[in-house]
Amino acid sequence: MQMPPARVVTLVLVDAAGRVLGTLPPFEAETPWWMDIGPVVRAVRARHGLRVIVLRLLDTERASAHGGAVSYLAQVDAGAALPPLSPWHGTLSNDPKRHPYARIGGPQADLSWAVSVLQARGDAPAGEPEQVRTWNLSSIWRLPTRSGCAWLKVVPPFFAHEGRMLQALAGAPVPRLIGHDGGRLLLAHIAGEDCHEALLSARLKMIDLLVALQRRWLGRDDELKALGLPDWRGPALSAAFTALVKRRTDAIQPDDHAPLAAFVTALPARFVALAECGIADTLVHGDFHPGNVRSDGRAQTLLDWGDCGIGHPLLDLPAFLDPTPDKEREATRTHWFAAWQGALPGADLPRAVRLLEPIAMARKALIYQTFLDGIEAAEHPYHRSDVPDFLHRTAEAVRAEASG
Repeated sequence: MQMPPARVVTLVLVDAAGRVLGTLPPFEAETPWWMDIGPVVRAVRARHGLRVIVLRLLDTERASAHGGAVSYLAQVDAGAALPPLSPWHGTLSNDPKRHPYARIGGPQADLSWAVSVLQARGDAPAGEPEQVRTWNLSSIWRLPTRSGCAWLKVVPPFFAHEGRMLQALAGAPVPRLIGHDGGRLLLAHIAGEDCHEALLSARLKMIDLLVALQRRWLGRDDELKALGLPDWRGPALSAAFTALVKRRTDAIQPDDHAPLAAFVTALPARFVALAECGIADTLVHGDFHPGNVRSDGRAQTLLDWGDCGIGHPLLDLPAFLDPTPDKEREATRTHWFAAWQGALPGADLPRAVRLLEPIAMARKALIYQTFLDGIEAAEHPYHRSDVPDFLHRTAEAVRAEASG
C-alpha cells in the first residue's frame, strides 16, 4: 500500500463553554492517518505543555483520506495556560449527526462512565487516560488502572450491537468485555501485537478460530437478529442493494450501469443458487483481516466486531485474501475450505465463493453508504470515494464472471 503524504495538523481550541480560543501553529504529525490522535495529543503536550482532547475533524486539504493539511477541534481545560494563538475565522456548525463523543464534554462523560465501571469492580484509574483515536467510527482511550490497563471504545449507533455481540461471545477468542452501555464498551487489555505482518501459519490459525465461531452460530439467525446485527441474507441484502443502485446513480460509472442492472435483476436467483451450495447463513465478522487479530505469540484474539452481521460465512474471505501474498492465496483458500468441509462434507465451497464475489463487493458498498448516512458532513472525506469504488468493483466482478 502506498503511504499517503505527511499530515500537517492545525488545532482549533475551544473551552468547555464552546468559546473559540484560537489556533495553535501547524505541525507535522508522526503518522499520516487522520484518525490517529495519539501522536497529535503527545505533540501538543511536548511543544506547548498543553493537555488537549481532540473532538473531531473540521477540514481537510485532501478530498479523501489520509495525509495533507488537516484541522481538528480540540477542547482544553478551564484555566489552562495557553501559548500564543492565532485567530480562527471559521464557524462551528451543529451537525445533527454528530456523535456524542465528538461534542464538547462528550469524551469526559465517556471517561466518567468508564471510571464508574472500574470502581464498581474494585479497580481504579492509576494515571491519566490516553486518547488514542477519534473519528466517525470510534473513539478509543487507554485507561491505566491499578490492575494494568483497560480500553474505552465508544462507537456510533450503527455499531452499537458490538457490545451485545461481545457479551454473547464471552469465553471465545474475542476481547473481554468489562462493561458496556449502548455504544460504550470497556474492554480488558489484550497482550501482544496486531498481526498485520503475520506469517502464513499464523493466518491459517486465524481462519480456524473464525470458522469455529461461525459453526457455533449456524441455525441461530434469530438470536443474532435479536442482538441487533445487520442482515446481509438474501432478501435483505437484495432489497438494500437494489435501492442503493437506484439512489446512487451519481456514483456509478457509465460502463457499469448495465452490469449492475443485470446483477440486481438476478440477485434473488443468485441467492437461491448460493443456498444450494450447502452452507447456511451465520455470524459474519464483516472486516476479517490479519490486522484485526492480536497475538502474544501463543493465543490469538479476533478484534473489532462492530462490522459483524448475519449472512453467508464466506463473505469474510475476500477481506482476508486482499492483503495475502499471491503465492499464498491458494493455500489460504484450501485451508478455509477444509475448515468448513469437515463440518459440511457435501458443501460446494468453490461454487459458493464464485457466486459470492460480486455480492461481497455489493455488501461493502452498502456498508460505506451506511457510514455516510450516519455521520456528519465534515467526516465524509473518510468514506466519500468508497461507495463509487465498491459499486465499480461489483460491476467488475459481474463482468469477470460473464467472461468466464
